[in-house]
Amino acid sequence: MTEPLASPKPILIGDRRVALDAPPLVIAELSGNHNGDLDRALRLIEACAKAGAGAVKLQTYTADTLTIDHDGPGFRLTSGLWAGRTLHDLYSEAFTPYAWHARLFQCARDLGLIVFSSPFDETAVALLEDLDAPAFKIASFEAVDLPLIARAARSGKPLIISTGMTSEAEIGEAVATAMAAGAGGVALLHCVSAYPARFADANLRAIPRLAKDFGWVSGLSDHTPGTAAAVSAIALGAALIEKHVTLARADGGPDAAFSLEPDELRRLVADCAHAFEALGEADYRRGATETDNRQFRRSLYVVEDIAAGALLTPANIRSIRPGFGLPPKRLPDVLGRRAARDLKRGEPLDEGMVA
Repeated sequence: MTEPLASPKPILIGDRRVALDAPPLVIAELSGNHNGDLDRALRLIEACAKAGAGAVKLQTYTADTLTIDHDGPGFRLTSGLWAGRTLHDLYSEAFTPYAWHARLFQCARDLGLIVFSSPFDETAVALLEDLDAPAFKIASFEAVDLPLIARAARSGKPLIISTGMTSEAEIGEAVATAMAAGAGGVALLHCVSAYPARFADANLRAIPRLAKDFGWVSGLSDHTPGTAAAVSAIALGAALIEKHVTLARADGGPDAAFSLEPDELRRLVADCAHAFEALGEADYRRGATETDNRQFRRSLYVVEDIAAGALLTPANIRSIRPGFGLPPKRLPDVLGRRAARDLKRGEPLDEGMVA
């Protein structure tokens, strides 16, 4: 890390503690990658469990709760992955039917996964409350919808808020609203709301800044290709990693282009765990695994036979491996002095051998 982090407040999602000092929680985002097929959605959850994800996340909305069926200015996308489509058309393809939710939640729980969702209106919050969702995710585009945040927070569950497109002031308003309404804590996900996002725009150093400025645990909602940004985020203090997942990008779907396939998710989970394990402590203590190898450090040795009383010179005393003699820094002190006894080639030099 570029600077030491103060300990941000953790959250509890069900019985999973999400904290700076706990292994990162990898959240597999299903989004619209079920492609309108309940069986595919169930298989995708199973693939996420096999890959080792800690949680799966849905999105709970309908096209009509997000927008209206209209083709006027602003309602048709003009650039990016979904250029040419109206908002209503896109959301009609990508939404997860409310009728599927109970089945998907039960499937995830049976597989030992945490399962929750992003609600996009009050009806979605009510549905997720009925399913006993252990947390609510507030999407970046809804991070300025303070009434929605307050409604979700009144559940008493923690809120995970993505911060794409938000200003510092807007993040502060979202956090304050959540806590005032009774949220069981907040986690903030740094996010670049581009699909896909470029590595050059990822700005991962915002992750520790979020934790420092707002005092809550932080993480990354990642739309860059592959796993590099997500794994790098762990080194910067990310306690949560959210990544879109699909069974196969070649199958298409609204989010397929920036989603991981199951083998990639498996690698992400393993690499994030290893990155966290590798962090260690910010001190100079050496681990037990290094103890045995200390013997192979350099030290002072007799490299030619030396008669008692003879001078110690660079020709007969050298700094070499292994490390059982005097430390190399003593070489200037011993050169020019005399042997206290007959010294044999290959002996480690010690104080008693120098007169």
